[in-house]
Amino acid sequence: FPNPFNPVTNIRFDIPFTPLSFGEGLGVGLKIYDILGNEITVLANGKLAPGTYEYTWDASAFPSGVYFYRLTAGDFSNVNKMILLK
Repeated sequence: FPNPFNPVTNIRFDIPFTPLSFGEGLGVGLKIYDILGNEITVLANGKLAPGTYEYTWDASAFPSGVYFYRLTAGDFSNVNKMILLK
């Protein structure tokens, strides 16, 4: 949110309370990719406890275009498109 954005966007997600998310937490990765599939930024990479998280991506150093973020948490994986307009 927002999408399209200029030059900052927020990515918010929830880690639900499940048997896999207790103890040390759930392994979570949040990475940004360009249109060619090149990884350009890692916003999160580690164990997170259940709860709501929000990461901010400042894309002011990147050109306008289409970008993707990939959120992985345990066996879950999701990819969403973002549009940067300058």
